[in-house]
Amino acid sequence: MKLIADLCVVPIGVGVSVSKYIAKCERILRDANLDIRLHAYGTNIEGDWDDVMAAIKRCHEAVHEMGAPRISTTLKLGTRTDRNQTMDDKIESVEHKLKAGDL
Repeated sequence: MKLIADLCVVPIGVGVSVSKYIAKCERILRDANLDIRLHAYGTNIEGDWDDVMAAIKRCHEAVHEMGAPRISTTLKLGTRTDRNQTMDDKIESVEHKLKAGDL
């Protein structure tokens, strides 16, 4: 099943800056050949359900291996069975409506 996810991984007990942990997760997601988009408070991920979940698990394992004693993760998931929809499709739909004045 295809999935679009929004992932926010927050290491706890590692100090104020967490960018090195987020960079590690981004590398894991890229190496998993998933379509990803980093944003200010997380990462959008597009791919097969099992592949996405396996990569998220690897993120948790890696962040713990880096010394984070705790991790708090927020995960939002979206699936569709009526058609194949991508992250680009979702963004383009909103942008089209903005340009057309459909507000």
